Amino acid sequence: MARVQKRFVCQNCGSVSSKWAGQCVDCNEWNCIVEDAGAVVTPFRAKHDLQGGGQWIELVGLDTQIALPDRLSSGIKELDRALGGGFVAGSATLIGGDPGIGKSTLLLQAAALLAKAGKSVAYISGEEAADQVRLRARRLGLADAPVLLGAATSVRDILTTLGSSTPPALAIIDSIQTMHSDLIEGAPGTVSQVRASAQELIRFAKERGTALVLVGHVTKDGSIAGPRVLEHMVDTVLSFEGERSHQYRILRAIKNRFGGTDEIGVFAMEAAGLSEVGNPSSLFLTARDETVTGTTVFPALEGTRPVLVEVQALTVRLASGATPRRAVVGWDNGRLAMILAVLEARCGLSLSSAEVYLNIAGGYRLSDPAADLAVAAALISSWTERPVPIDTIAFGEVALSGEIRPVSHSSLRLKEASKLGFERAFGPVGLDANGAGIRVQSFRTLGQFVDHLLARG
Repeated sequence: MARVQKRFVCQNCGSVSSKWAGQCVDCNEWNCIVEDAGAVVTPFRAKHDLQGGGQWIELVGLDTQIALPDRLSSGIKELDRALGGGFVAGSATLIGGDPGIGKSTLLLQAAALLAKAGKSVAYISGEEAADQVRLRARRLGLADAPVLLGAATSVRDILTTLGSSTPPALAIIDSIQTMHSDLIEGAPGTVSQVRASAQELIRFAKERGTALVLVGHVTKDGSIAGPRVLEHMVDTVLSFEGERSHQYRILRAIKNRFGGTDEIGVFAMEAAGLSEVGNPSSLFLTARDETVTGTTVFPALEGTRPVLVEVQALTVRLASGATPRRAVVGWDNGRLAMILAVLEARCGLSLSSAEVYLNIAGGYRLSDPAADLAVAAALISSWTERPVPIDTIAFGEVALSGEIRPVSHSSLRLKEASKLGFERAFGPVGLDANGAGIRVQSFRTLGQFVDHLLARG
C-alpha cells in the first residue's frame, strides 16, 4: 500500500513543509504549524481526482460560424409555429396537457402527415395497444399512413428496436410516465424512473439524429408530472391548453432552445380530429351588438401573434351593507382589484359597493398587463351603461398613479385590429398607428380616459 503523503502549513506565513515542527523556520513563530488535511493524498483520492486523467475536449470560439439546424415540417402549420418552424433533428420535445385534451390526436395527425411525406415515423404507445391506436387513426381518416406502431413500456426494448435499423426521423413516446428502465429500481412513473427513462431516450435521439417527442401527464395545477428536471433535460416544452367544454385548443411553447417562447398554435376540436385555426380572433370574438354595454375588444399578443379577444364585465349595484362579490374568469383576480382601486381613487367611480364579474370570452386566459385599459373600459361601460364603440379596441398598462403606460408591439396589435375591420384604438400617449390604417386616440391618465368615455368636459 502506498504511503500517505502529508504536508504541514504555517498559519502565520503560509510556509509548507513535509513534517511537523514546533517552530516555523521561515517566520520563527511557535505553535503555528498544522497539518493540511485537504492535501493528504490517499490512494482513493489519487484515483478519484477529477483534475486529471480525462480526455481533452474541443473548445470553440463564441464567434464561430454555425449553420442553422434543419427543420422537419410536421405538415401542420400551427404545430410548426409553436415549435419555431418544425421539429429539429436530434432534439427532444416534451408536450403536456390535461387528459383527453387531444395530445395523442395531434401527434398522430402529425405522424401520419410526415409518414405520407416519405419520412420514417415511429409511434410507441405505453398506454394503448397497437390496435387501439390503429382504430383511432381509422376514425381520423389516417388508416393509410405508413406509421410504424408499437406498444411497449421497456426503454431497453424500445431503443433496441429503434436502433436495429435506420433510426426514424421522428419518434413519439406516449407517454414518458409509462416507460420503465431496468437499470433503476421502482415502478413506472416514479421520479427516478421518469428521469432515467427520459435520459436514455434523449441520449439515443441526440446520438442518432432522431427528433424525439415525449408526451407527459400533468398534475391538478397543470404542471407536468414527474421531476422538474425533466423540463430542463428536453429542448422544447409545449403545453396543450383548453377546456374540454370549449371547441378550441391552444398549443403554447413554454421553452424552446431553437425558437421563441410564448408562441402559440390554435386548433379546433372537430369530429375528424384537430383542425387548424388560421385566424384565432374569430374564435374569441362573438357576434357583437353596438347596444351591449360592458364589452371591449383587446388585442392580446402571444409570442409574435396578435389575437383579438373580447373582455366582458358586469357590475351590479347592491343595497347598503351587502357584501360585494368579485368573480374573474380568464384574468388575474389581484389585477382586477387594482383596477377597481385606481378607478375609485383616481377617477371618482365608486365601485366598492358593487358586485363585479369579469370574463374573457371563449375561455381564453390573459396574462398580458396591456389588458388593463380594456378591462377598465369594460367596467366603466357596465357601470355607466354606456357602450364602448363597436369598432374600437383598447390596450395599455394602468399604473397605481392612474397613468396609462405604453406596451410592447403596439404596431402588431393595431395591424391585426385593422385587418379585422376595427377603425379606432384607445391607448397610451405616443401610440403610433404606423400605417396600420386605424385611428388612434391617446390618453395620459385613466382619468382622461374616463372623461372621454363619459363625455365629461
